[in-house]
Amino acid sequence: MKEQTSPAKGSRTAVFAPLSSDTRTAQVAQRLTDAILLGVLAPGERLPTETDLAKKFGVAVVTAREALADMRKDGLLETRRGREGGSFVRAEAPNASQQLMTSRLRGISRTELLDAAVYLDVITSGALDRATHVCTSAEAKALEAWLDRADFSTPANAARDHGGFLLELCVLSQSPRLVREQIGFQAQYGQLMWLGLRDEGLAGRIAELDRAMAQALASRDAAPGRAACQESFTLLSTWLISRKQELEVA
Repeated sequence: MKEQTSPAKGSRTAVFAPLSSDTRTAQVAQRLTDAILLGVLAPGERLPTETDLAKKFGVAVVTAREALADMRKDGLLETRRGREGGSFVRAEAPNASQQLMTSRLRGISRTELLDAAVYLDVITSGALDRATHVCTSAEAKALEAWLDRADFSTPANAARDHGGFLLELCVLSQSPRLVREQIGFQAQYGQLMWLGLRDEGLAGRIAELDRAMAQALASRDAAPGRAACQESFTLLSTWLISRKQELEVA
Protein backbone atom coordinates (compact mmCIF):
# COMPACT_ATOMS: atom_id res chain seq x y z
CA MET A 1 0.00 0.00 0.00
CA LYS A 2 1.29 3.40 -0.95
CA GLU A 3 2.17 5.84 1.81
CA GLN A 4 -0.29 8.72 1.98
CA THR A 5 1.21 11.99 0.82
CA SER A 6 1.90 14.15 3.81
CA PRO A 7 0.76 17.50 2.36
CA ALA A 8 -2.60 16.11 1.14
CA LYS A 9 -4.18 19.28 2.43
CA GLY A 10 -5.01 20.79 -0.97
CA SER A 11 -8.43 19.27 -1.42
CA ARG A 12 -9.27 19.35 2.29
CA THR A 13 -8.29 23.02 2.57
CA ALA A 14 -10.54 23.79 -0.38
CA VAL A 15 -13.43 21.88 1.20
CA PHE A 16 -13.48 24.14 4.26
CA ALA A 17 -12.68 27.48 2.56
CA PRO A 18 -15.11 30.29 3.49
CA LEU A 19 -18.22 30.75 1.38
CA SER A 20 -19.11 33.95 -0.39
CA SER A 21 -22.64 33.80 -1.81
CA ASP A 22 -26.13 34.12 -0.36
CA THR A 23 -27.33 30.50 -0.80
CA ARG A 24 -25.11 29.34 2.01
CA THR A 25 -26.97 26.34 3.35
CA ALA A 26 -27.01 24.77 -0.12
CA GLN A 27 -23.33 25.64 -0.66
CA VAL A 28 -22.23 24.07 2.61
CA ALA A 29 -24.18 20.91 1.81
CA GLN A 30 -22.94 20.80 -1.79
CA ARG A 31 -19.30 21.25 -0.88
CA LEU A 32 -19.35 18.61 1.83
CA THR A 33 -21.36 16.27 -0.40
CA ASP A 34 -18.82 16.59 -3.21
CA ALA A 35 -15.98 15.91 -0.79
CA ILE A 36 -17.73 12.81 0.57
CA LEU A 37 -18.70 11.36 -2.78
CA LEU A 38 -15.19 11.74 -4.17
CA GLY A 39 -13.51 10.42 -1.03
CA VAL A 40 -11.84 13.60 0.23
CA LEU A 41 -13.87 13.02 3.40
CA ALA A 42 -13.60 9.31 4.12
CA PRO A 43 -16.34 6.86 5.18
CA GLY A 44 -16.62 6.83 8.95
CA GLU A 45 -14.88 10.19 9.32
CA ARG A 46 -16.29 12.57 11.91
CA LEU A 47 -17.01 16.06 10.62
CA PRO A 48 -16.18 19.18 12.61
CA THR A 49 -18.85 20.33 15.04
CA GLU A 50 -21.59 22.67 13.87
CA THR A 51 -19.79 25.55 15.59
CA ASP A 52 -16.44 24.69 13.97
CA LEU A 53 -18.05 24.24 10.55
CA ALA A 54 -19.73 27.63 10.89
CA LYS A 55 -16.37 29.25 11.67
CA LYS A 56 -14.59 27.51 8.79
CA PHE A 57 -17.22 28.42 6.23
CA GLY A 58 -17.94 31.87 7.63
CA VAL A 59 -21.64 31.17 8.16
CA ALA A 60 -24.11 31.13 11.06
CA VAL A 61 -24.29 28.01 13.22
CA VAL A 62 -27.92 27.50 12.14
CA THR A 63 -26.77 27.42 8.50
CA ALA A 64 -24.25 24.67 9.22
CA ARG A 65 -26.91 22.78 11.23
CA GLU A 66 -29.42 22.95 8.36
CA ALA A 67 -26.81 21.80 5.82
CA LEU A 68 -25.92 18.77 7.94
CA ALA A 69 -29.62 17.97 8.36
CA ASP A 70 -30.10 18.04 4.58
CA MET A 71 -27.16 15.68 4.15
CA ARG A 72 -28.57 13.28 6.71
CA LYS A 73 -31.82 13.23 4.73
CA ASP A 74 -29.80 12.34 1.62
CA GLY A 75 -28.22 9.42 3.48
CA LEU A 76 -24.68 10.81 3.41
CA LEU A 77 -24.27 11.42 7.14
CA GLU A 78 -25.30 9.71 10.34
CA THR A 79 -25.50 11.15 13.84
CA ARG A 80 -23.97 9.34 16.78
CA ARG A 81 -24.79 10.28 20.34
CA GLY A 82 -22.61 10.31 23.38
CA ARG A 83 -19.19 11.56 24.34
CA GLU A 84 -17.59 10.51 21.06
CA GLY A 85 -20.65 11.41 19.00
CA GLY A 86 -21.21 13.87 16.19
CA SER A 87 -21.89 13.82 12.47
CA PHE A 88 -20.12 10.98 10.66
CA VAL A 89 -19.76 10.15 6.97
CA ARG A 90 -21.79 7.03 6.27
CA ALA A 91 -19.87 3.94 5.23
CA GLU A 92 -21.94 3.55 2.07
CA ALA A 93 -23.55 6.04 -0.27
CA PRO A 94 -25.42 4.04 -2.95
CA ASN A 95 -24.84 5.24 -6.51
CA ALA A 96 -23.08 8.28 -5.07
CA SER A 97 -20.59 8.76 -7.86
CA GLN A 98 -23.27 8.67 -10.54
CA GLN A 99 -25.49 11.01 -8.52
CA LEU A 100 -22.66 13.52 -8.24
CA MET A 101 -21.83 13.52 -11.95
CA THR A 102 -25.46 13.76 -13.01
CA SER A 103 -26.47 16.56 -10.64
CA ARG A 104 -23.37 18.71 -11.11
CA LEU A 105 -22.99 18.33 -14.87
CA ARG A 106 -26.64 19.04 -15.59
CA GLY A 107 -26.44 22.15 -13.45
CA ILE A 108 -23.48 23.77 -15.22
CA SER A 109 -23.22 25.07 -18.78
CA ARG A 110 -20.58 24.08 -21.31
CA THR A 111 -19.42 27.71 -21.38
CA GLU A 112 -18.95 27.75 -17.61
CA LEU A 113 -17.00 24.49 -17.72
CA LEU A 114 -14.63 25.85 -20.35
CA ASP A 115 -14.27 29.14 -18.48
CA ALA A 116 -13.45 27.29 -15.25
CA ALA A 117 -10.68 25.36 -17.04
CA VAL A 118 -9.25 28.60 -18.45
CA TYR A 119 -9.33 30.21 -15.02
CA LEU A 120 -7.52 27.25 -13.43
CA ASP A 121 -4.92 27.34 -16.21
CA VAL A 122 -4.27 31.04 -15.60
CA ILE A 123 -3.90 30.57 -11.82
CA THR A 124 -1.60 27.56 -12.12
CA SER A 125 0.50 28.88 -14.99
CA GLY A 126 0.98 32.16 -13.15
CA ALA A 127 2.07 30.30 -10.03
CA LEU A 128 4.50 28.18 -12.04
CA ASP A 129 6.00 31.24 -13.74
CA ARG A 130 6.48 33.01 -10.45
CA ALA A 131 7.81 29.93 -8.64
CA THR A 132 10.55 29.40 -11.25
CA HIS A 133 11.99 32.76 -10.16
CA VAL A 134 11.53 32.67 -6.40
CA CYS A 135 11.59 29.09 -5.10
CA THR A 136 14.83 27.43 -4.01
CA SER A 137 16.31 24.30 -5.57
CA ALA A 138 15.56 22.44 -2.35
CA GLU A 139 11.89 23.48 -2.56
CA ALA A 140 11.69 22.36 -6.19
CA LYS A 141 13.18 18.98 -5.28
CA ALA A 142 10.77 18.70 -2.36
CA LEU A 143 7.85 19.16 -4.75
CA GLU A 144 9.16 16.33 -6.95
CA ALA A 145 9.54 14.16 -3.84
CA TRP A 146 5.94 15.06 -2.92
CA LEU A 147 4.83 13.68 -6.29
CA ASP A 148 6.89 10.53 -5.70
CA ARG A 149 4.59 9.84 -2.76
CA ALA A 150 1.39 10.85 -4.57
CA ASP A 151 -1.18 8.19 -5.37
CA PHE A 152 -3.31 8.37 -8.53
CA SER A 153 -4.48 4.75 -8.33
CA THR A 154 -8.03 5.51 -7.16
CA PRO A 155 -10.36 8.42 -8.02
CA ALA A 156 -10.41 9.66 -4.42
CA ASN A 157 -6.63 9.60 -4.05
CA ALA A 158 -6.10 11.14 -7.49
CA ALA A 159 -8.50 14.00 -6.68
CA ARG A 160 -6.84 14.57 -3.32
CA ASP A 161 -3.27 14.52 -4.60
CA HIS A 162 -3.84 16.40 -7.85
CA GLY A 163 -5.59 19.18 -5.93
CA GLY A 164 -2.87 19.07 -3.30
CA PHE A 165 -0.13 19.33 -5.92
CA LEU A 166 -1.70 22.42 -7.51
CA LEU A 167 -1.94 24.07 -4.10
CA GLU A 168 1.67 23.19 -3.22
CA LEU A 169 2.76 24.74 -6.53
CA CYS A 170 0.93 27.95 -5.65
CA VAL A 171 2.58 27.99 -2.23
CA LEU A 172 5.98 27.91 -3.93
CA SER A 173 5.07 31.04 -5.90
CA GLN A 174 5.16 32.92 -2.55
CA SER A 175 2.00 34.73 -3.61
CA PRO A 176 -0.72 34.64 -0.93
CA ARG A 177 -3.22 35.90 -3.53
CA LEU A 178 -2.51 32.99 -5.90
CA VAL A 179 -2.82 30.56 -3.01
CA ARG A 180 -6.20 32.06 -2.09
CA GLU A 181 -7.34 31.92 -5.73
CA GLN A 182 -6.34 28.25 -6.00
CA ILE A 183 -8.15 27.38 -2.77
CA GLY A 184 -11.20 29.34 -3.92
CA PHE A 185 -11.25 27.59 -7.28
CA GLN A 186 -10.98 24.12 -5.77
CA ALA A 187 -13.70 24.96 -3.27
CA GLN A 188 -16.09 26.00 -6.04
CA TYR A 189 -15.13 23.74 -8.95
CA GLY A 190 -12.42 21.31 -7.84
CA GLN A 191 -14.54 18.28 -7.04
CA LEU A 192 -16.38 18.71 -10.34
CA MET A 193 -13.22 19.30 -12.39
CA TRP A 194 -11.54 16.20 -10.92
CA LEU A 195 -14.39 13.88 -11.95
CA GLY A 196 -12.38 12.87 -15.01
CA LEU A 197 -9.84 11.27 -12.69
CA ARG A 198 -12.30 8.37 -12.40
CA ASP A 199 -10.99 7.41 -15.84
CA GLU A 200 -7.83 5.38 -15.15
CA GLY A 201 -6.11 6.38 -18.38
CA LEU A 202 -6.84 10.05 -17.91
CA ALA A 203 -5.71 9.93 -14.28
CA GLY A 204 -2.40 8.45 -15.42
CA ARG A 205 -1.92 11.20 -17.99
CA ILE A 206 -2.74 13.93 -15.46
CA ALA A 207 -0.14 12.44 -13.10
CA GLU A 208 2.42 12.63 -15.93
CA LEU A 209 1.53 16.27 -16.61
CA ASP A 210 1.84 17.15 -12.93
CA ARG A 211 5.29 15.59 -13.06
CA ALA A 212 6.15 17.66 -16.15
CA MET A 213 5.19 20.84 -14.27
CA ALA A 214 7.38 19.88 -11.32
CA GLN A 215 10.30 19.10 -13.62
CA ALA A 216 9.87 22.43 -15.40
CA LEU A 217 10.05 24.16 -12.05
CA ALA A 218 13.21 22.25 -11.10
CA SER A 219 14.87 23.16 -14.41
CA ARG A 220 13.80 26.81 -14.12
CA ASP A 221 12.11 26.60 -17.55
CA ALA A 222 8.45 27.51 -17.22
CA ALA A 223 7.53 27.01 -20.90
CA PRO A 224 7.12 23.20 -20.87
CA GLY A 225 5.35 23.50 -17.54
CA ARG A 226 2.82 25.93 -18.99
CA ALA A 227 2.22 23.56 -21.91
CA ALA A 228 1.65 20.67 -19.49
CA CYS A 229 -0.68 22.83 -17.41
CA GLN A 230 -2.79 23.77 -20.43
CA GLU A 231 -2.99 20.17 -21.65
CA SER A 232 -4.01 18.96 -18.21
CA PHE A 233 -6.97 21.27 -17.82
CA THR A 234 -8.00 20.89 -21.46
CA LEU A 235 -8.16 17.11 -21.02
CA LEU A 236 -10.18 17.36 -17.82
CA SER A 237 -12.68 19.87 -19.23
CA THR A 238 -13.03 17.91 -22.49
CA TRP A 239 -13.85 14.77 -20.49
CA LEU A 240 -16.51 16.65 -18.53
CA ILE A 241 -18.10 18.14 -21.65
CA SER A 242 -18.24 14.70 -23.25
CA ARG A 243 -19.98 13.25 -20.18
CA LYS A 244 -22.38 16.21 -20.11
CA GLN A 245 -23.34 15.58 -23.72
CA GLU A 246 -23.98 11.91 -22.96
CA LEU A 247 -26.28 12.88 -20.09
CA GLU A 248 -28.21 15.35 -22.22
CA VAL A 249 -28.96 12.83 -24.98
CA ALA A 250 -29.79 9.98 -22.60
